[in-house]
Amino acid sequence: MAYLDINHVVRKFGGLVAVNDITVGLEQGEIFGLIGPNGSGKTTLFNTT
Repeated sequence: MAYLDINHVVRKFGGLVAVNDITVGLEQGEIFGLIGPNGSGKTTLFNTT
Protein backbone atom coordinates (compact mmCIF):
# COMPACT_ATOMS: atom_id res chain seq x y z
CA MET A 1 0.00 0.00 0.00
CA ALA A 2 1.39 3.38 -1.01
CA TYR A 3 2.01 6.09 1.59
CA LEU A 4 0.94 8.73 -0.95
CA ASP A 5 -0.99 8.16 -4.18
CA ILE A 6 -1.58 10.87 -6.76
CA ASN A 7 -3.73 9.62 -9.64
CA HIS A 8 -4.63 11.18 -12.99
CA VAL A 9 -3.96 14.82 -12.02
CA VAL A 10 -4.89 17.37 -14.68
CA ARG A 11 -4.51 21.16 -14.36
CA LYS A 12 -5.61 23.59 -17.05
CA PHE A 13 -5.36 27.38 -17.33
CA GLY A 14 -7.91 28.29 -19.97
CA GLY A 15 -6.75 26.47 -23.10
CA LEU A 16 -3.26 25.73 -21.74
CA VAL A 17 -2.76 22.28 -20.22
CA ALA A 18 -0.05 22.65 -17.54
CA VAL A 19 -0.30 19.13 -16.07
CA ASN A 20 -1.85 16.25 -17.99
CA ASP A 21 -2.71 12.84 -16.47
CA ILE A 22 0.11 12.56 -13.90
CA THR A 23 0.12 9.51 -11.61
CA VAL A 24 2.69 9.05 -8.80
CA GLY A 25 2.85 6.54 -5.95
CA LEU A 26 5.28 6.83 -3.04
CA GLU A 27 6.08 4.32 -0.33
CA GLN A 28 6.90 5.41 3.21
CA GLY A 29 10.56 6.42 3.50
CA GLU A 30 10.97 6.77 -0.26
CA ILE A 31 12.60 9.92 -1.68
CA PHE A 32 11.10 11.33 -4.87
CA GLY A 33 12.52 14.01 -7.15
CA LEU A 34 10.73 15.81 -9.94
CA ILE A 35 13.07 17.15 -12.63
CA GLY A 36 12.21 19.15 -15.72
CA PRO A 37 12.81 22.40 -17.56
CA ASN A 38 11.36 25.75 -16.54
CA GLY A 39 7.66 25.95 -17.31
CA SER A 40 7.08 22.19 -17.43
CA GLY A 41 4.51 22.15 -14.58
CA LYS A 42 6.58 20.92 -11.60
CA THR A 43 5.39 23.61 -9.18
CA THR A 44 1.87 23.45 -10.60
CA LEU A 45 1.73 19.72 -9.85
CA PHE A 46 2.73 20.26 -6.21
CA ASN A 47 0.38 23.24 -5.79
CA THR A 48 -2.51 21.23 -7.27
CA THR A 49 -2.05 18.27 -4.95
